[in-house]
Amino acid sequence: MYGASDKDLVHQLQRGDLDALGALYDRHHQRVYRTALGITNDPEAAADLLQDVFLRVYRFARRIDPDRPLEPWLYRVTANLAYTWLKRRKRWYRYLVEVGEWLARELGPGPQRQLELDEEAAKTRKAVAALPVSQRMVVVLYYLNDLSIEEIAGILDIPEGTVKSRLYYARSTLKKRLLLQDDRLPQVNYELS
Repeated sequence: MYGASDKDLVHQLQRGDLDALGALYDRHHQRVYRTALGITNDPEAAADLLQDVFLRVYRFARRIDPDRPLEPWLYRVTANLAYTWLKRRKRWYRYLVEVGEWLARELGPGPQRQLELDEEAAKTRKAVAALPVSQRMVVVLYYLNDLSIEEIAGILDIPEGTVKSRLYYARSTLKKRLLLQDDRLPQVNYELS
């Protein structure tokens, strides 16, 4: 069963096979959790959202089109549930605990380098957490889940141009917050000859 495709597992789930739900959970739970955590910055909320997503997979199994990829549907449900959670809890600007670690991680850093990485991670979390939720969701899907602009547009049900725009403004904001805070940036003067 675990070697079956998502399409086969959805068909089995639609026939009431709960083992198929378990196989889908085992296959996709890490992506769903990581996405929920990246958006909510709350491990407990992410765990709850993970369960909610797979309850919806079970509850709406008959509505899932097995001929279409399941991952975009899972990302859309996760993003929507996380957005609703944020709106209810009004936690639009809390730190993203894991984002900086995922973006700044190196293999086997020494103590001094680890301290620098921790500081960079904290700056990154703070900068990403300060983004508007619409930009934060696009950043999480693009950078943490490595999704294409087209996939994100499909998941969030917005035009590709909107995804590009949100990424552009998010990058711009992050660049200002992360690079311009660094006093070590050199001044560059160009002379005309």
